[in-house]
Amino acid sequence: MKCLAICQDELVIRTLEAVLHPTFDVEFLLESRSLARRLHEAGIHATVADPRRVDTYLRADVSPNTLVIVEDNGRRSLKRILDPVRDAGGMLVYVLSVGARRSERRADELKAGFPELNSLTLAELVSGPLLTELSRSLTRARVQQYQRYLADADRILILLHNDPDPDAMASGLALRNLLRRTKTTAILGAVQGVTRPENLRMANLLDIQVEPLTPAALTEFERIATVDVQPHYFGAVLPRVDLVIDHHPEQPGYSAVFKDIRPDYGSTSTILVEHLRAVDVNISERTATAMLYAIKSDTLFFARHTNRSDLEAFTFLYPLADPALIRKMEGAEITLDRLEYVMRAQQNGTLSEQVFCAFIGSPPREDFITYVADFFLQVEDVKWTIIAGVVNDSLIVSVRNLGYSRNAGEFVKKLFADVGSAGGHRAMAKAVVPIAQFRSKFGELTGPEISRKIHELATQFLHEHPVGERRKEAVRA
Repeated sequence: MKCLAICQDELVIRTLEAVLHPTFDVEFLLESRSLARRLHEAGIHATVADPRRVDTYLRADVSPNTLVIVEDNGRRSLKRILDPVRDAGGMLVYVLSVGARRSERRADELKAGFPELNSLTLAELVSGPLLTELSRSLTRARVQQYQRYLADADRILILLHNDPDPDAMASGLALRNLLRRTKTTAILGAVQGVTRPENLRMANLLDIQVEPLTPAALTEFERIATVDVQPHYFGAVLPRVDLVIDHHPEQPGYSAVFKDIRPDYGSTSTILVEHLRAVDVNISERTATAMLYAIKSDTLFFARHTNRSDLEAFTFLYPLADPALIRKMEGAEITLDRLEYVMRAQQNGTLSEQVFCAFIGSPPREDFITYVADFFLQVEDVKWTIIAGVVNDSLIVSVRNLGYSRNAGEFVKKLFADVGSAGGHRAMAKAVVPIAQFRSKFGELTGPEISRKIHELATQFLHEHPVGERRKEAVRA
């Protein structure tokens, strides 16, 4: 798109050139021949002409589709420039205020004479690109620091949480790329391996090897990094690590040499996309496919806990990924085994005040509990689901909500942080409590009694503030 900028200040001209190129084909119109020579030497298209004459704009071939930017430094009349621009056919005109603070009275006077006029400040024009570049520079410095720190280690462990999901596996692949390592010098490991059908499908299709580990094996590695999880998750066996990259709320109880924790991001893969881009690392089709699938999976295709960075990462990865593989990985998640536990929840659960609670017994894996929680959140008139079950002598509580009511992470931390591991985001959270600890706090409850007790506590939590205050909180969020 063509842009004609009427400017007289060299700094403004060079700033506009940097911001607008190459999206716009920019020509600068100025009055100083010496400035025009300097700009020509820098490869900037500049023309010397009188901005107060109509024929200046006719020669510049100004049309209604030409973007015209007029610098306003507050020291000269703009009407003598805007009149000939309009007479020559210019309709898409912006006044760019620079220098002193923009006068609202001056802006109103210009608008009265030129109703089609648009206005912006130089700060508004450069703040977005400037903040993006500063953020990328900060990320670049952070990545280069941990790259140097980890470079001399013979074997690095990239530790994932138990039963790794797409975001954990994709983040592990991305970090291995960033460290320029192979699968023998940077091992992807988990104390409990991949078990969920859709995650196994992803691991098989993308040839992602997640090594099973014992807690004792963690001492065999020179350096340890955790992705999509923080060391507190592993308890006392991992009090210190070298690198943490995660999108869950930050937790205490460990030390790390480097960490990048961004709880406002929808996935850890989004953070790793920014790391890869900051140091210009090529992203293979396999890694791009894994990360794209991870972002879709963790955000439910942007239906929960997402921000602009997730969208930008998705847009960047999309042309690099294999869409056919993603469709194959997505597959159908409904199995007869999962439906059995959905039926148990339906038979034993309670629905009151739009909160559905159920205890589903002892499923073979944790993912059955989260699957049932996600399933019942789709039911009409349900805004919260709290599903509990016992796996490996621990009570697993999975919480889901629609994201605009009270905070799910706060709920599980308030109830269970003193007796187990608990945390999460506004719309999704989990608690893992040794069953003995649960009973010491809440008593010897049976399955239905556990469901009723959690429902009672959830209702109490949601009633701590009046409905009006909850709505205000949702608006602020």
